[in-house]
Amino acid sequence: MTYSPADFSADITNPFLPLTPGTTLTYRGTKDEEPAIESFFISKETQKIDGIPCRVVLDRLWLSGTLAETTRDFYSQDSKGNVWYFGEDTAEIDAHGNMIGTEGTWHAGDAGALPGIFMPASPVVGESHRQEYRAGHAEDFFQVLDLSASVTVPYRHFDSALLTKEWTPLEPGVLDHKYYVRGIGEVKESSVAGPREELILVAIKTG
Repeated sequence: MTYSPADFSADITNPFLPLTPGTTLTYRGTKDEEPAIESFFISKETQKIDGIPCRVVLDRLWLSGTLAETTRDFYSQDSKGNVWYFGEDTAEIDAHGNMIGTEGTWHAGDAGALPGIFMPASPVVGESHRQEYRAGHAEDFFQVLDLSASVTVPYRHFDSALLTKEWTPLEPGVLDHKYYVRGIGEVKESSVAGPREELILVAIKTG
């Protein structure tokens, strides 16, 4: 796969996934059968992955009140407005704050890993994309199901949300639904097959 840095930018303005530096989205719910809090902080930092400028997003997950995972995600937007996912640095944390693993870490261009489209510029019902690819480690896919879904989360009620389904061949039998709202991004993720997991938007902080 070939791509030119001139065709990409770390400034993410896609209406369904705007990554405005300084913004923090906070989610609550259940993950791994434990109460969960997730903080999604869009930093001012950029980093080049395989020569492509990417926005760095700091994603932290607490389970039962204890920090369990920290991730640096790398996103870039092409000249057409599609948001691409170029990799992540993941650290699993034990109850004492020690890093115990980096499973899930991958960078486009390393070990045959490839970037994928995370959010299309103009989503169309039925279209499907691979979000990420590192064989045996990162193989997520998604498909657009609806452009006018209704969804209610603690933050607010929304109409005309984008609904997708997401799956990976690495976890057969697991299927998630995600809801995205213009001007905000993801507001809800919930399992519809497999272990029960759900994260819903409770707060947005800017500046």
